[in-house]
Amino acid sequence: MRLFRLLKIQLVAFQFGLDEFVLSHSRLRFLRIIVRRLTFWRKLDKPRGERLRLALETLGPIFVKFGQMLSTRRDLLPHDIADELAKLQDQVPPFSSDLVLTTLEKVYERRVHEVFFKFDAIPIASASVAQVHFAVLHDGTEVAVKILRPNLAPIIMHDVALMDTGAWLAEVLWADGKRLKLRQVVSEFARHLDDELDLLREAANCSQLRRNFLYSPLLLVPEVYWDYCRNNVMVMERVKGTPISHVYTLREQGIDIPQLARVGVEIFFTQVFRDGYFHADMHPGNIFVGKDGRYIAVDFGIMGTLSDQDKNYLAQNFLAFFRRDYGRVAQAHVEAGWAPKDTRVDDFEAAIRAVCEPIFDKPLKEISFGRVLMQLFQASRQFNVEIQPQLVLLQKTLLNVEGLGRDLDPDLDLWKTAKPFLEHWMSEQIGLGGFTSRIQKEAPNWAIILPEFPRLIHQAFAENRNHTLEKRITDLVIEEKRQNRLLALIAILLAGLLFWQIFQ
Repeated sequence: MRLFRLLKIQLVAFQFGLDEFVLSHSRLRFLRIIVRRLTFWRKLDKPRGERLRLALETLGPIFVKFGQMLSTRRDLLPHDIADELAKLQDQVPPFSSDLVLTTLEKVYERRVHEVFFKFDAIPIASASVAQVHFAVLHDGTEVAVKILRPNLAPIIMHDVALMDTGAWLAEVLWADGKRLKLRQVVSEFARHLDDELDLLREAANCSQLRRNFLYSPLLLVPEVYWDYCRNNVMVMERVKGTPISHVYTLREQGIDIPQLARVGVEIFFTQVFRDGYFHADMHPGNIFVGKDGRYIAVDFGIMGTLSDQDKNYLAQNFLAFFRRDYGRVAQAHVEAGWAPKDTRVDDFEAAIRAVCEPIFDKPLKEISFGRVLMQLFQASRQFNVEIQPQLVLLQKTLLNVEGLGRDLDPDLDLWKTAKPFLEHWMSEQIGLGGFTSRIQKEAPNWAIILPEFPRLIHQAFAENRNHTLEKRITDLVIEEKRQNRLLALIAILLAGLLFWQIFQ
């Protein structure tokens, strides 16, 4: 099956003329002319960006998600391609209304009009994994109904298998493959894809994020209506807002766009460092802006989590980076085990400084993050820095946030916006507040352990005494055996001497 899927990918790429992206390289242009003449029957009259988008749509949800991620990086892509890939965020061709109604009736075991007072069969949004319809419950509540695309699992399974095979080949054939832990990265990606295919999990993700920001003036998360949720159907509060990519409309509504960009950065760092739980699919198609200026999040299929240790090391890295303390950045990598213990910290510090120093005090519009990422990759390769699979989603989300900030306000200073938040967070973790918080967190465990403490101490002493006694007995047995062997050897020697004396 993998072979057939691989052949299909190659055929689709060839059908839409994606080979021209490779053949456009200066060293291969002579081949482009030959290929065009040999494949004159192909219709390649559409622009290259549109052909790329159509190819990704044809190949299915994994490739659509790849296009979505690329669409947020306008600094890395030509504008014509970025504009076309942006359509993948919420303009993927929907599946038929008849299939929608059939799915709902099968799920609820009732007619659709018995479940909903009103249901709009025309989707308001259609993405790679599911599409959304507006509806009204019988009590008058306006809701959004998310329905999973049918027969997705086999396609995704084959695509992930191909990605895993490709990662394995890269690890075997490419010098940096093992260091990048590509197979672990694919495994992490596959795990989150499994979550996306279960809308009950997505509903739980939405509910958790809503609790985290329930009274926040920054972010609105819709309420989940659990009685209507199933594995392939999710019903939530209908939220009204303007897509964040419609900057002109937002300005007409009186929204402060530079402030909106800064709030986006604050929301991201709040999710990461306060909660350790973050929306990991923050492309423009999943974010709206309310009339009150609050962000509105939708699509909670991919969420990231971080341990306290990850948060601590990340905060140290970010804060040291914002303070230009490159030595601390290098040392934090070694302490976290991301870089080998024998790494020359001063050399690593110098390499990081050479990459990062030129981009400080510059607005986003003057920074080529593509070049920065390439330089950081080269530096990490030089010092054998291991990629952390659990942080891949965070890296992807950070790129999304940076791309979103660039679109909203090219003059946004990402560093100055984030630095005060991180300093406040670190002071809370290290200071009295952090100490009190950790005590409160551990208090339930102490309440269980303290009453049992005398018994545990007695048990530990008893085990130690028994262990000591057992060890002494064992030592005596060993000593006895040693002495017996010594006596036997002496007896043999004496017998030999006696025998020698008799026969002299």
